[in-house]
Amino acid sequence: MRLAASAALALLAIVLEVDAAIAETSLPTVSALPWWAWVLLLFAVTFVLGIVAIVGGVGGGVLFVPIVSSLFPFHLDFVRGTGLLIALAGALAAGPNLLRGGVANLQLALPAALIASASAIVGANIGLILPDDIVHIALGTMILGIVGVMLAASKSSFPEVPQSDALGQALRMHGIYHDPLGGGDFKWQVHHTWQGMLLFVGVGIMAGMFGIGAGWANVPILNLVLGAPLKVSIGTSSLLLSIVDSAAAWIYLHHGAMLAIIAVPSMLGMILGSTIGVGFLTRANASILRKIVIVLLLLAGCRTLLKGLGI
Repeated sequence: MRLAASAALALLAIVLEVDAAIAETSLPTVSALPWWAWVLLLFAVTFVLGIVAIVGGVGGGVLFVPIVSSLFPFHLDFVRGTGLLIALAGALAAGPNLLRGGVANLQLALPAALIASASAIVGANIGLILPDDIVHIALGTMILGIVGVMLAASKSSFPEVPQSDALGQALRMHGIYHDPLGGGDFKWQVHHTWQGMLLFVGVGIMAGMFGIGAGWANVPILNLVLGAPLKVSIGTSSLLLSIVDSAAAWIYLHHGAMLAIIAVPSMLGMILGSTIGVGFLTRANASILRKIVIVLLLLAGCRTLLKGLGI
C-alpha cells in the first residue's frame, strides 16, 4: 500500500512539475523541448496511472484522457484515440479469462454491446467534428460527473430481482453464477431491461466522444439497474469494453487521430503499471486508493473544464 500511495504522490509531483514547465514557457518554447523528453515523461505518468487505476478499481482510460490532455501539449484527438487503445488493451487481455471463468456473460453483454457500439461510432464522429474548447468543456463536465457517481454509487453483490421482465426473458439475459468464495451457485435474472438498454445509448456516445472506457458506467447499469450480480457485472463490463471501444477506435484510426509516438509509450507505461498494481491489489487499502483516484479525477476534471473555458 505504501508503494501505491507513493506512486500516487509521485503522479501529483509530476503534475506540478509539468504545470510549472508549461506556465514558464509559451507554446513555441514547449515545442522546442526534445521529443524524447515528452515520451519519457508520458511513459512515467502512464506508469503511475496504471498502478493507481488497478488498485483504485477504475479503468485506465478514465484517468488517462483528462490528465494527459490537461498536462501535455498534445492535440485532444490524439489523446482520445490513445485512451481508447488503452481501455481496449486491458479489456481484450481480461476478456477470455473472464469468459472461461464464468464471470462474464455473453447473453448479458451482446444486446448492450450492439447498442453501445453503434452509439460509440456516432459519438466518435461527433467528437471529431466539435471544436476543441467545446469538447474540453464537455469532457471536464463528464469527469466531474464521474466523480459524483463514484461518491454516490452503492453496490449490491446480489441484487434482488423477483421476476424478469419480458424483454429480459426474450433476450435470455439470465444465468447461474458460481461464487468460489461463498461456495454456492446463484441463479440470476434481470429486470428494467429497456431502461438499461436506453442508458447504454448514452454510454456508447460518451465512450466514443471522449475516448474513455465506460466501465465506470457499465457496472452501475448492469448491477443497479438491470440487477445482475456485482461480479458478473464487472466481468461483463470488460467484455463490453472490448467491443464498444473497438468500434470507436476504428473511427479515430480512420481519421488519422492516432500517433505511435503517443500511443506506444502510453500503452507500455499503462501495461507495466497495471502489472505491478495487481501485486498491490491484495495489500492496498482500497478506500484510501479510491479517495486518491477521486481527487485526481476532480483535479483533472476542473483543469480540463477551465482549459475549455480559456481560463
